[in-house]
Amino acid sequence: MKRMVAAVVLTVVLAQAAVAGEITVGFAQIGAESAWRTAETISIKDEAEKQGVTLIFSDAQQKQENQIRAIRSFIAQGVDVIGLAPVVESGWDPVLVEAREAGTPVILVDRKVNSDESLYECYLGPNVIEEGRNAARWLAKRMNGKATIVELQGTVGAAPAIERKQGFEDILAEYPDMRIVKSQSGDFTRAKGKEVMEQWVKSPDFSSVDAVYAHNDDMALGAIQALEESGFKPGKDIVIVSIDGVRDAFVAMTEGKLNCTVECNPLLGPQFFSLVKRLASGESIPRWEESHEGVFDETVAAEVLPTRLY
Repeated sequence: MKRMVAAVVLTVVLAQAAVAGEITVGFAQIGAESAWRTAETISIKDEAEKQGVTLIFSDAQQKQENQIRAIRSFIAQGVDVIGLAPVVESGWDPVLVEAREAGTPVILVDRKVNSDESLYECYLGPNVIEEGRNAARWLAKRMNGKATIVELQGTVGAAPAIERKQGFEDILAEYPDMRIVKSQSGDFTRAKGKEVMEQWVKSPDFSSVDAVYAHNDDMALGAIQALEESGFKPGKDIVIVSIDGVRDAFVAMTEGKLNCTVECNPLLGPQFFSLVKRLASGESIPRWEESHEGVFDETVAAEVLPTRLY
């Protein structure tokens, strides 16, 4: 019943905004922890300008409490739609209830939450579990089903970290001779990825490691730097697969230092504002608007690199 009433309020509010030709959107971004995140921010800002939408943008510097404050501020300012790229999965219910009661729809962007679906309108983003599966499938083929792997996980509690790990392990279950021997968070940053790898290479049992799985390219690039400084030849001594598909990953592949990246498209501005406009015109939108990705390895990196926009 509450969802029905909220939907009616939402339709009226957005219809009024559409008639007036004025739509205001609040966007709660995680931060700027990677090239991927920066590309998404640019895409959102550029598309808002192109569409003539007023955008109130907040950078949470990777802190959930900052995002929650931003959402409450958006509600108080009477924005028409809120975009949220949640830093972690849990802890959103109270502020999402506040948004629903105010009749302000929320679109989740690139990450999910574990709240009831009635508290948000739509999730815009990839099939993150499948990203992890694709990384594992590629690695299994490259390693002929045998590998000793270290895993650089994303931010603890973040949906992509949880789902990229889950998807990877789904496929590893089919290969008894492929196992993860070390797994630690690199917080999705290049600096932390380098720091964790620096610790790992000092371990006496690291000599048995022949593969790295990183939940994003930035951590992989940090790990590559640490491996090189320790005398290894990343991409040759140790096979490295990561996720995101940022331009720097393609550069690393052309240099023979990274072996594969699974794409996760950050250029979501056009899809996001299409959803906003559809809401404003009274259209229904899907519960999940999926973005589409590819898998790129070193054999195609030089050809694809000139086309990368992020």
